[in-house]
Amino acid sequence: MNEAIERKNGEGKAMRDAEAIFRSALARVDPALMVRSAVRVGDGTISFATELEKADYRLADYNRIVVAGFGKAGASMARGLEEALAGTAAERLLSGGVVAVKRGHLDRLERTALMEASHPVPDASSAAAAAAVLALADGADERTLAIVLISGGGSALLCAPAQGISLEDKAATTSLLLGSGAPIQEVNCVRKHLSAVKGGRLAAAFAPATVVSLILSDVIGDDLDAIASGPTAPDPTTWADALAIVRRRGIEAALPPAVAELLRRGAAGGEGAPADTPKADDPAFARTRNLLVGTNRLALMAAESEARGLGYSTLVLTSRLTGEAREAALMLLGMGKDIAASGFPLRRPACLLVGGETTVTLRGKGRGGRNQEMALAFLAAAARAPKDSGDLVFLAASTDGSDGPTDAAGAFASATLLGRARSAGLDPEAYLADNDSYAFFDKISGLLRTGPTNTNVCDLQVLIVPGGAAS
Repeated sequence: MNEAIERKNGEGKAMRDAEAIFRSALARVDPALMVRSAVRVGDGTISFATELEKADYRLADYNRIVVAGFGKAGASMARGLEEALAGTAAERLLSGGVVAVKRGHLDRLERTALMEASHPVPDASSAAAAAAVLALADGADERTLAIVLISGGGSALLCAPAQGISLEDKAATTSLLLGSGAPIQEVNCVRKHLSAVKGGRLAAAFAPATVVSLILSDVIGDDLDAIASGPTAPDPTTWADALAIVRRRGIEAALPPAVAELLRRGAAGGEGAPADTPKADDPAFARTRNLLVGTNRLALMAAESEARGLGYSTLVLTSRLTGEAREAALMLLGMGKDIAASGFPLRRPACLLVGGETTVTLRGKGRGGRNQEMALAFLAAAARAPKDSGDLVFLAASTDGSDGPTDAAGAFASATLLGRARSAGLDPEAYLADNDSYAFFDKISGLLRTGPTNTNVCDLQVLIVPGGAAS
């Protein structure tokens, strides 16, 4: 077998391994499994337990249980809850509920209604879902146990504009924030202050009921107030913070007038100013618990185990990767080159694993997501120095199966794909300049399509350096 064929076969195996590693991570953070494992009913109690904490409640203290949920993983989380309660005393108290999910992210449920809504920009369906959840909260009292299922994407899927703000105003503001390169924490800070449900306001709406939120984190650092904009968590941010963000991102002048005016009045304070979001000392939180059931770190641990099982020396760099997607790609490419050239920091065959959520500052008019942008930036940089980049294989993908407004979870970068691009006359740099990563990879069969995964714990990047001279 000549060297070229051997290299191609090795690259093909590396691409298959990269996908297998990614899919093993998905399996570990299956929402139904995690919720089912976290909920236990017995001896007149219902218990909620995670790696870090446990909460027990006496069923005799309640005359009904309701379920509210929102997020890309909502349907699977609700199925896991129904399975955990099946045949128990708690199931007899379950009076139903409503869960808002992204269109197409469905599951089969017996006792809980699903409402499909819009993501990443809210629309009338998002407002209808919020109205249904608020109606559920309005009927709750001190004898109600509300189980709230929260996952990434909930900010857009549950949209109840603050007084004086229209749905169109919120949608326009969300689009401006997403296109500005603002990280999710900044986006959510502003959205919380334009909402009747976010930033702890849903917990206030359910009061005086007991609220237990089971949360799947898609936020760097797993900050409870940032996941789905923290509907049942105290909000440490202020009106002044929200106004500072839109000014720092240079979008204040482009905001809908009603939004800009509300942010300014809130930041100014004084008589007649709108109330801020509930803080930690608000009475609503005395009967509210927020429990993390799934995180990016758990997905990375599963990916690491799979990679080692496939024979790779493996290093998990971080679960907190942030910043511009194209800048992160350059850092990972540099590490891959080090491994290929000198076996530092890993001996070949090697696998580097990264988790987190990067951002994209829109410069062009193309279509893609942050993972496809990262893969394209990786490929474009590799094309500038193909000898140094060698046989590196890179996969960047979203755990929810939908990277940006596309049907792909992410994309691969490799020498074979670069060769296909050159044969087709495609210039990676030109597509990158137009933020058109989806079209680029679609033309060379470089996209990873998983379909909706019904989970969401940020993104994963897998960089493989096959065996070679430095091994």
